[in-house]
Amino acid sequence: MSDELDSRARSDFSRARFKAFLNGVWATISGQPNRLLSYDEIKEKLHIGGPIYRGVQTVRVEQIAGSLNRYHQFDRAFLPTQDDTSSRWISVNRAFYQDVSLPPVVLYKVGQVYFVVDGHHRVSVAREQNQEFIDAEVRECATRVNITPNIKPEDLEILEDKVHFLERTALDYLRPGANIKLTVPDGFERILEHIAVHRYFMGLDLKRDISEQEAVTHWYDTVYLPIAEVIRSSDILRDFPGKTEGDLYLWVLDHQHYLAQREGQPLQPPAEAARDFIEEQD
Repeated sequence: MSDELDSRARSDFSRARFKAFLNGVWATISGQPNRLLSYDEIKEKLHIGGPIYRGVQTVRVEQIAGSLNRYHQFDRAFLPTQDDTSSRWISVNRAFYQDVSLPPVVLYKVGQVYFVVDGHHRVSVAREQNQEFIDAEVRECATRVNITPNIKPEDLEILEDKVHFLERTALDYLRPGANIKLTVPDGFERILEHIAVHRYFMGLDLKRDISEQEAVTHWYDTVYLPIAEVIRSSDILRDFPGKTEGDLYLWVLDHQHYLAQREGQPLQPPAEAARDFIEEQD
């Protein structure tokens, strides 16, 4: 029985390694990300805080997509990518078949993603055996943006820009319900420029110095929000799959400035500019 169990456990590892090989080939052909997320990279780019101990929890295995220090030994599906992991992997897999209870894995949580601190082989075996949940000691890290297990490198770059934007503007504190999402590279940098211009003209109109916080909230309330409300009420996002309300805001502003330059007219009010843009799409 023991020999049969060993053979089964080794066969599972060979199958997992071959699947990892196929995943690597597909990633090369398709350009899709295949490696585990690096906790250190996420920490550096998103300026996360913590971690704070949250106790032992039951975690969905599919949400575990990163590692603290072994992101080169497993792929994004937590399949083993190196043969030198075989001994430990097979041992954990054997315990699975014997229904041996193993200690909880240790995870960091950032947004909706979990990063393995301890227990990489247990997570890998659990995923290969189609185990839906796993027990884990969870330590949660504070973040001003949300990340998901299917995040792509280009998404991470945009989220890094968003963190910089929020650190500069504090919009998430000044307007807690605000959550601007973009898929456009350099989009948040362009919005910072919009706010700076808005602040300048506010100062001219009111004939006084305008604080950065006042400019941010006034821009959000009188420029961004009116455009966003027109976008929401029109349901035009259905015609732009994969794009966001923030993307359309940028397009509306581009359209507004284009019309002003072409026709030599003053800039349209934000809501009017949004309606005009939407009408041109129909």
